[in-house]
Amino acid sequence: MSFLDRLNRYRAEEESLRWEGTFADYLEIVRNHPGVAKTAHARIYDMIAAAGIDVDNEGRRHYHFFDRELFGLDATLERLVEEYFHAAARRLDVRKRILLLMGPVSGGKSTIVTLLKRGLEAYSRTDEGALYGIKGCPMHEEPLHLIPHELRPEFEREFGVKIEGSLCPSCRLKLETDYGGDIERVQVERVILSEERRVGIGTFSPSDPKSQDIADLTGSIDFSTITEYGSESDPRAYRFDGELNKANRGLMEFQEMLKCDEKFLWHLLSLTQEGNFKAGRFALISADEMIVAHTNEAEYRAFVSNKKNEALQSRMIVMPIPYNLSVDAEIKIYEKLIKQSDLQDVHIAPHTLRTAAIFSILTRLKESKKQGVDLLKKLKMYNGQVVEGMKDSDVKELREEYPDEGMTGLDPRYVINRISTALIRRDTTCINALDVLRAIKDGLDQHASISKEDKERLLNFVAIARKEFDEMAKTEVQKAFVYSFEESAKTLLENYLDNVEAYCSWQKIKDPLTGEEMDPDEKLMRSIEEQIGISANAKRAFREEILIRISAYARKGKKFEYNSHERLREAIEKKLFADLKDVVKITTSTKTPDEQQLKKFNEVVARLIDEHGYCPVCANELMRYTGSLLNR
Repeated sequence: MSFLDRLNRYRAEEESLRWEGTFADYLEIVRNHPGVAKTAHARIYDMIAAAGIDVDNEGRRHYHFFDRELFGLDATLERLVEEYFHAAARRLDVRKRILLLMGPVSGGKSTIVTLLKRGLEAYSRTDEGALYGIKGCPMHEEPLHLIPHELRPEFEREFGVKIEGSLCPSCRLKLETDYGGDIERVQVERVILSEERRVGIGTFSPSDPKSQDIADLTGSIDFSTITEYGSESDPRAYRFDGELNKANRGLMEFQEMLKCDEKFLWHLLSLTQEGNFKAGRFALISADEMIVAHTNEAEYRAFVSNKKNEALQSRMIVMPIPYNLSVDAEIKIYEKLIKQSDLQDVHIAPHTLRTAAIFSILTRLKESKKQGVDLLKKLKMYNGQVVEGMKDSDVKELREEYPDEGMTGLDPRYVINRISTALIRRDTTCINALDVLRAIKDGLDQHASISKEDKERLLNFVAIARKEFDEMAKTEVQKAFVYSFEESAKTLLENYLDNVEAYCSWQKIKDPLTGEEMDPDEKLMRSIEEQIGISANAKRAFREEILIRISAYARKGKKFEYNSHERLREAIEKKLFADLKDVVKITTSTKTPDEQQLKKFNEVVARLIDEHGYCPVCANELMRYTGSLLNR
């Protein structure tokens, strides 16, 4: 299909969304599809739920609506959706509150709001998210407001739909002058929400308090029509084009809300509590909209400390939005930001983003009082990795130890900025972990606001991330040296498990070639177990633990692989690498390799490129760097 064909199809789809009819026609739609008259909060919750919800074994919910843009914030988003959106959708009192997202810079506050706005635009184009408004109304008002208050209880009993709110001044006048009070003939149209067209989505950003006018929120008098209509209280002489007017039926975003002048904030008191606001010389104007704002922690603390703000503060639901604390999720954030930049054609060596993520997460963690848990162990546990001596319950305890963990530290944009710096400095098409760590370190020197104490702490995190990369580098090269690594690991695992099973059940083991029965190979088992420091006294407990894990996997119908037990995986890898250590060391560090060594070197480089995601530049650099590590 050509682009022009797609353009024509798009135009046809847009045209198919248009609908116009009378109020009587609209009543039939409401009778068949009561959801069209849902509240703004209910529409937003249904939009989120429509994207899909997964529930894990522990009852935690994951909302797919946020998947493409937000990573590592599952617990925060679950609380946001359940405590605010879901409750508000059920008409509980939280819908009469301003949602205030509070957290550090680049933590995802603006992204959440943007997702909600874009999501509403798309959802209003679907059958499930369809909504309708009085044609010509500047606030695209719910047509059911035409029904007199006296008849609403009867309507609710018949249609099962609750009506809240009253006609805006413009529609009230239109009903009297254009339709003679006959509500059945009032024209209704389908409403497609759009921030660009200012339909159902409003945005307010504070500017200079001296020049900013309250009319930006509530609309203003059209002085050019005063002589024609004779009064400022005539709706035709008023522009209902403030952000609160235009956000009706959808969402109103306050950017940096707490920086607003007080006169702007007080307008929100009646809007949140009563669902209406004051504009011009009119009675209170009804509005059905979710109000969401965002700010940083310092601004919020200053706001709370001012006693004059208590009334507004009581009408807020404050939702902390911390930084992500998972290494894997942090990598996804970097990948997303890189895709949005012009760095897409640059090769980033494997483990580069992981090393940077380790540094970033370390800056956001708080030292635990739990014995034997340092920041690196805590980082690994938060990332879902198995740490010796730690259980799932320990992770829960760690998270509960500091409820505000993640509200401080370095933001993802800092690392992306340093990656950009590394690229420019190298003037190459490939960057690696060492380049990024070096750029991060140099960036700390350029930050005059960082204290000497904080700088030393951050430099220590750079050193920890460097050590982690060193281990990843050695493992990567050693794996590349072992031809068909997975197969070798699998063979070694099966041999080990055969001997462990025989040992624990006091049985002999049969030689696969001769058929001769022999005692379990203690030398083989100990050569693997010693790689991870299992003592002779602890060997039986370790072996029995492995058999229990195998049994648990079998009950669940899962196959036990070499990496199904973290410590056993580490032991097998170290055993395979130990057998090759001298070969790796000589091959990677020899300055004048012989023909055989050069051949082996080139084979490993080719394997790094073909199987591990390296380019020729970073593969050769990794080999040289690993050689220097092994010679230390």
